[in-house]
Amino acid sequence: MEATFRIWETSRNLYKNFLDNYSLEQLNTIPTGMSNNLIWNIGHIIVSQQKLVYALSGLPMHISDSLFEKYQNGSRPDGKTTKAEVDEIKKFLLEMVEKTKSDFEAGIFKEFHPYQTKTGFYLGTFTEAIAFNNYHEGVHLGIMMSIKKYI
Repeated sequence: MEATFRIWETSRNLYKNFLDNYSLEQLNTIPTGMSNNLIWNIGHIIVSQQKLVYALSGLPMHISDSLFEKYQNGSRPDGKTTKAEVDEIKKFLLEMVEKTKSDFEAGIFKEFHPYQTKTGFYLGTFTEAIAFNNYHEGVHLGIMMSIKKYI
């Protein structure tokens, strides 16, 4: 699991670079032909990880219901994300890696509710969920690299 967490932390730092290097206006821009923006993708990977790892393990998520609703699977940007919301997302970006790693080391992930993703991936264990999370975050990083070409 050490490698999985290391890869995940590296991925999250790549996402953090977007927050550090793009303006609020750029983060909120939805390029023509695209269905979302940079900040939506970052918010989405945070809420997806919480669902995949915590909720499916029968544990409470560490994000607000409003954040979950705004960025969950199937949602779309509904307006301009504020600076305060960006700051909250940025806080969760790396904090959740450390929290999940600490919780894993403490052994709190004792059960898992199997889940089939909309793209056909079957997740039967916590380990499969966290591995899929890294894949999912890579997909969204690729989408963001496409978006940045147009802003």
